[in-house]
Amino acid sequence: MRCGDEPYSVVSAMIMMKVKEVIVVEGKDDTAAIRRAVDADTIETNGAAIGADVIERIRLAKERRGVIIFTDPDFPGEKIRRTIAEQVPGCKHAFLPREAAKAKNGKGIGVEHASPDDIRRALANVYEEAADWKEEITFTELVEAGLVGGNMARRRRQRLGEELKIGYANGRQFHKRLRVFRISRAAFYDALAQVIQEEAGDA
Repeated sequence: MRCGDEPYSVVSAMIMMKVKEVIVVEGKDDTAAIRRAVDADTIETNGAAIGADVIERIRLAKERRGVIIFTDPDFPGEKIRRTIAEQVPGCKHAFLPREAAKAKNGKGIGVEHASPDDIRRALANVYEEAADWKEEITFTELVEAGLVGGNMARRRRQRLGEELKIGYANGRQFHKRLRVFRISRAAFYDALAQVIQEEAGDA
């Protein structure tokens, strides 16, 4: 379920958007980037090997204020996201497109490189996990849509993840996100049509 559907023009017009939840990021540079964009508290994981003390802080924050997981859009970031989601169920998730997270010199990718506008945009499209949501899109449909297997699958999943605001993931994880974040059949196929139309224009 998407928790924030405010028009982006409204969000960007705010001088300093206040975030009630605690935002989980990977490091101090990410915290600095978040605080340039919004008024928020953060918890830093300091790498993929998340200690028990950090998990306990996240669990406590989730119980008292709620938690938004906002990790880098790369393999280590997704691993951290999965680890936290498994150990602290019910967290919210914010996703940053890879293009928005690229360093200006092309060396590196992460929340720390994102502009305040891109961070606010991601936080305006937060998703909450839903364990009881029924499957609307089957894995077979992902294969038929060219999202699993084939030369275009990775790029297509990346673009579809950006359109749906659920980030990039491999085939199995992408299928799970569609269910966990309650992506409707209509939303999925509308976004897929947009991606395919873009591909046709690039050809």
